[in-house]
Amino acid sequence: MSSFVHLHVHSEYSLLDGAARISDLVRRAAENGMKALALTDHGVMYGAVPFYKACVAEGIKPIIGCEAYLTAGSRKERGSRKDQPIYHLILLAKNETGYRNLMKLCSIGHLEGFHYKPRIDMDALAKHHEGIICLSACLGGEVPQHLLHGRTEEARRAALRYRDIFGKDFYLELQDHGLPEQKRVNPQLIELARELDVPLVATNDVHYLDREDASMQDVLICIGTGKTVEDEDRLQIQTDQLYLKSGDEMARLFPHVREALDNTLLIADKCSLELEFGRSILPEYRPLPEGQTAAEYLRALCLEGLESRYSTTGLWDTEEGKRELLQRLDYELGVIGSMGFSDYFLIVWDFIAYAHRQGIVTGPGRGSSAGSLVAYVLRITNVDPIKYNLLFERFLNPERVTMPDIDIDFSDERRDEVIEYVADKYGSEHVAQIITFGTMAARAAVRDVGRALNVSYGEVDKAAKLIPNAHGINIRRAMEISDELKKLYEQSPKTREMLDMAMKVEGMPRHASTHAAGVVISRDPLTDAVPLQEGSERTALTQYPMEQLESIGLLKMDFLGLERSMRWIGEMTGSAPDFAQVADDDPLTYEMLGSGDTTGVFQLESAGMRRVLKELKPSVFEDVISVVALYRPGPMEFIPNFIQAKHGTIQVDYPHDDLKPILADTYGIIVYQEQIMKIASLMAGFSLGEADLLRRAVSKKKREVLDRERSHFVEGSLKQGYTEEDANKVYDMIVRFADYGFPRAHAAAYAVLAFQTAYLKAHYPVQFMASMLTAVMGSHRKVAEYVVECRRMNIKVLPPDVNESGVLFTPVAVSAEDGQPAEGPGHIRFGLGAIKNVGTQAVENMMRVREEKPFESLLDFCRRIDLRVCNKRVIESLIQAGAF
Repeated sequence: MSSFVHLHVHSEYSLLDGAARISDLVRRAAENGMKALALTDHGVMYGAVPFYKACVAEGIKPIIGCEAYLTAGSRKERGSRKDQPIYHLILLAKNETGYRNLMKLCSIGHLEGFHYKPRIDMDALAKHHEGIICLSACLGGEVPQHLLHGRTEEARRAALRYRDIFGKDFYLELQDHGLPEQKRVNPQLIELARELDVPLVATNDVHYLDREDASMQDVLICIGTGKTVEDEDRLQIQTDQLYLKSGDEMARLFPHVREALDNTLLIADKCSLELEFGRSILPEYRPLPEGQTAAEYLRALCLEGLESRYSTTGLWDTEEGKRELLQRLDYELGVIGSMGFSDYFLIVWDFIAYAHRQGIVTGPGRGSSAGSLVAYVLRITNVDPIKYNLLFERFLNPERVTMPDIDIDFSDERRDEVIEYVADKYGSEHVAQIITFGTMAARAAVRDVGRALNVSYGEVDKAAKLIPNAHGINIRRAMEISDELKKLYEQSPKTREMLDMAMKVEGMPRHASTHAAGVVISRDPLTDAVPLQEGSERTALTQYPMEQLESIGLLKMDFLGLERSMRWIGEMTGSAPDFAQVADDDPLTYEMLGSGDTTGVFQLESAGMRRVLKELKPSVFEDVISVVALYRPGPMEFIPNFIQAKHGTIQVDYPHDDLKPILADTYGIIVYQEQIMKIASLMAGFSLGEADLLRRAVSKKKREVLDRERSHFVEGSLKQGYTEEDANKVYDMIVRFADYGFPRAHAAAYAVLAFQTAYLKAHYPVQFMASMLTAVMGSHRKVAEYVVECRRMNIKVLPPDVNESGVLFTPVAVSAEDGQPAEGPGHIRFGLGAIKNVGTQAVENMMRVREEKPFESLLDFCRRIDLRVCNKRVIESLIQAGAF
């Protein structure tokens, strides 16, 4: 067992500075026999949860911390770095109180003190110090800075201030990376510690795993600062000692202050934080009607919604139909209530209802939530689970507690209004958007590293383009696939150096951004559970990404974006289609699907999918659901059989006649996970909850699990009166298809969206293609592809025009002239925002100026426009695009 613990450690989450992955740090600490390890990233806690889990898995104690930035004055003042210096300070959580205070301090730095860096001040520190151990930090700390510049008395006063706040939990920190400044400061720190009776602690400012990784940190800093390793005026770390040293190496550095080494163990002993995973920190809906619980109010709303949804259907006309609906509703409400999710459903219902009241378009719902009758009658989703035979258990399994996940589409331009409504209703301290990290994928890593190493653009470009642009590809795999890339690696020393370094940094987080859809709502202030940082104007951003939030029990709501076709259709025709009234047997839509004209149609636009549609000739909505589920790696091999069976050219083979009702729609092929569940329920007598557990177990393909589940299935089937031979035959079929099975609820929800977008394309081609062109404005390749599709559809794409175009592509109605019929279904005007180098600000300025009167010429344009936003580059791009 090592007699040293690292307490000052940066991971890859000290973005573009830390060059050590959490998993590697924890593994190395365990290999070195260390009983604990701290994580102290710069000003953030991004890595806290994965670090905690990794430590627990390796059997060492996790110490969660942060290297905070402390301002000399008030965090609310925004002075210059000279007037208001920023110091470093190491903060470590001793226990749950300390962890909460650490999250609060980290959030305060970002939300209240951000100026150059996320700064806290002495006031915040004094208020939230409980449960925290404080170390004076590296040379960037306040005490070392004063000593370095000969301000001994100020250093003394600063140390006393920290001691007054933290008492025996304040330590003066010693580091030795061979830097001359440390050689000057360390003796003074030792003397100050003895004079003030403040304990010492030895640390290494860990930024990478091994000494040779110093070059990797250097490259990351260059990427972050936009410099190359050859630039002389760049930020350069003057040591290669910032690696995870062994206890023996640390002991050799500080033989004269043994207590500073021993104190690392003492601090580790003081820290005992236990994070709880798997529980739910569920939000509460408010306000509830007086005298009603959330479950009672939810039931009342559902009964109202049930009648509204089904009173015009045949099911409502018979007592038996009504009884079936009520039984299903009561069953779902029972599961939702017992799992404690009534408030969750009310919150989602409330913001969807708000969107509908405001005329904000919402989609039909996606994912397994489409299997819920409760979601359907509350108008959260628009997919009828009874009509499409969807299982609730695939969404919420009463035998396996999982968080519900409802994905909702909102109109792109008005999504923020809904988020704002939620923030206003529950309080901004209870609502946040969710962070996501952009990582350095293979090609991007090569380009970033190439720039930092000052490799010529031609060499970088050649190597990057040889990496296949496929999902999940990495550089090593690319070299196995591409002989040309491998040859380049072997023959060009510069390329080899670049690719070797790119492989080291590949997959590391590069920047933080906002998750496109995620919003989190909590019962208590969010900073009790997660650190926050600046997000949009109104809503903060969590520092933990989606998967970490779910593991600590916070519930996310999904706010996805929808296209703008519906608004344009309404403007141009007087009313937009109401999909609740559009039949799913529309002949024009099926004719278009059968001819494979599905470019731009959700889920159906790839070349392969278009070929399948031409052969399949979908004629009923079930075909659309099936093709969405089948067109994926794996089940694709069954598509020819499916098509032949549909057209009657081969006979459908069922493993047992009793399974015909379950497999008839898919011609004897198991396409959906729900079919596996129904087969297990019918043949083996399993409850649907047990059947879902079987499906999950079998899909893992572990031999012992497969054998155990086989005996369970066969035993159940024998009790139901089936033969052992039939039971084994059906079980073999389940095993074969378990990998491929797609959730029917997902497929049905996707199919509804696919059908709706196909319907819009078939009936409103101009508005649909204008919205599709607008959606892909950032990709010149996709814009070109959709312009070609417009021509095929006889839709004219008019050139960009400084007097006619807006930011976006816009539909233009065509009127008949001189008694002649209108030419084609309409035109689309090219959006100026799709022209390279022309930004939104420049276009908005043009639109404002031309409101007075149109531009008469290029000269007139240049005289009247604001040349600060419409600069030379913008005007040249407009000329080249033919906008004048």
